[in-house]
Amino acid sequence: MTPTVKILWEDWADRSLPLPAYETIGAAGADIRANLPPDQREAGITLVSMQRLIAPVGIRIEIPIGYEIQIRPRSGLALRYGVTLPNTPGTIDSDYRGPLGVALVNLSDQPYIIRHGDRIAQIVVAPVLQAEFQVVDSLSETARGMGGFGSTGKA
Repeated sequence: MTPTVKILWEDWADRSLPLPAYETIGAAGADIRANLPPDQREAGITLVSMQRLIAPVGIRIEIPIGYEIQIRPRSGLALRYGVTLPNTPGTIDSDYRGPLGVALVNLSDQPYIIRHGDRIAQIVVAPVLQAEFQVVDSLSETARGMGGFGSTGKA
């Protein structure tokens, strides 16, 4: 069964911009666009080197229980301009109803302008399982054992 994500426009949002959309038949992520407030649409938002900000997308969503939305970087934006997400993937829980925004960071040494309507990230709808947590006296043995970061070989 295909989950349905309900979308509510923010009052100020530009409704002529596309909603999140899968750009190809095999796409796992739907592109999401910057939907800037009216006073920022013409000039855009400048993201200077090493700056972080939340770019507005102009919508609120309702995710079905048992799912999450992961916000992920767009590879072309990261490769060409050094603009990515500082926490990736970001998670939107099914009980969140506030405004959506995309946390962006500019890792390049050049300013980057986020333009109204730019595709700035992608969203992936994913199933979620909630686990039970239990305190025990011991854990089962494995070949790896307590080997931590880098213990399985060179990167």
